Amino acid sequence: MAAPAWRKLFTRRMSSSFFDPPPPVRSRRVVVTGLGMVTPLACGVETTWKRLIEGDCGIRALTPQDLKMNGFDTETQSYTYDQLTSKVAAIVPCGTNPGEFNEDLWFSSKEHRSMARFIGYALCAAEEALKDANWMPTEPDQKERTGVSVGGGTGSISDILDAAQLICEKRLRRLSPFFIPRILINMASGHISMKYGFQGPNHAAVTACATGAHSLGDATRMIQFGDSDVMVAGGTESSIDALSIAGFCRSRALTTKYNSSPQESSRPFDCGRDGFVIGEGSGILVLEELEHAKNRGAKIYAEIRGYGMSGDAHHITQPHADGRGAILAMTSAFKQSGIHPKQVDYVNAHATSTPLGDAIEANAIKHIFSDHATSGALALSSTKGAIGHLLGAAGAVEAIFSVLAIHHGIAPLTLNLSKPDPVFNDAFMPLTASREMPIRAALSNSFGFGGTNASLLFTSAP
Repeated sequence: MAAPAWRKLFTRRMSSSFFDPPPPVRSRRVVVTGLGMVTPLACGVETTWKRLIEGDCGIRALTPQDLKMNGFDTETQSYTYDQLTSKVAAIVPCGTNPGEFNEDLWFSSKEHRSMARFIGYALCAAEEALKDANWMPTEPDQKERTGVSVGGGTGSISDILDAAQLICEKRLRRLSPFFIPRILINMASGHISMKYGFQGPNHAAVTACATGAHSLGDATRMIQFGDSDVMVAGGTESSIDALSIAGFCRSRALTTKYNSSPQESSRPFDCGRDGFVIGEGSGILVLEELEHAKNRGAKIYAEIRGYGMSGDAHHITQPHADGRGAILAMTSAFKQSGIHPKQVDYVNAHATSTPLGDAIEANAIKHIFSDHATSGALALSSTKGAIGHLLGAAGAVEAIFSVLAIHHGIAPLTLNLSKPDPVFNDAFMPLTASREMPIRAALSNSFGFGGTNASLLFTSAP
């Protein structure tokens, strides 16, 4: 009996190629059109940048009240505070004055009960960035082509601590129904999406201290690939709490020598460094496809030309001694950018003020930039001397600093660099004062526990 005609057709198609090749993907250029920040220096981009380049510091002494242990008795609070070996932190200034984060504005109403502090920081920074970009779409198709990519490092550890206390006290019925939504890291992206009705990609990277950079890089790829035209992207963190600080103290990652002089405690690249200063905040950028930005007359700060990633494959917290992970990430960023290292004017280093990591990164930078680094033409700094280490928000905040360096033609300084590490010599030296100079290209590095690395390469507006 003859086979049916449909079966012959199906067999013929299967024997050749049943599916046509996917359509070719045309890579699109991505620019920065809006900036927003909540940092230990200030709430807001303008004030933060002004204080940064003037050499101010947002680090202060830690107090028992900062540990967010209101559910515990006074004796337990005092004991916990006394046990902490690091008693300095980079804390967002709160209040109702200009440059302060207004807690009443972001946490007072009923609808804010599902928002932990890291979510509030992200919402505040996102509002500033969207207003700066003048992007408040009302048309359905515009909202469908706008996405969010905001990650965090730890979420809300203080909520977890409070919940554990309820178990210990056998009061589990008092657990908030909003407990899970408050601790989920992707809820920062979720709340931004819901507030503005953005229906494009909704994404949250969690890669420790490289989170902010990965969030920006991933968002760039989404625009390049055509998934969206606009992305609200960055990182956020609220890690000033008893358990987070205790955990980093136990891992011996935090500074302990400068408890009596907090503003001297974060000293990237300095011989006296002994660990990082834990910080909090948020950095949000509006990223946009170039032609989309031009067509609506948007202000363009810079272009994202390169995004490099790598893994150390070495140790849970320590980078490989030869800096191969950092070198791979920077190399990858340059490879896709069409930019040569000699064309870069400024590097915002990850350098967190740890004895091992700073020196390894400095050698990796010297390897990548070679004669350009040692000639004195390359400006280099770590801004963590001013703001501490913002963990999951660090990469995004420092990306904004890199963008502003290009936009204003000012390379920010490294605070507390009184005796540079021996890895530096002659012209290869981090800036100890902010320098006015033409900056056409800037590189921002971010590295995280687990050996995860990211490098972002920005150039001046096209």
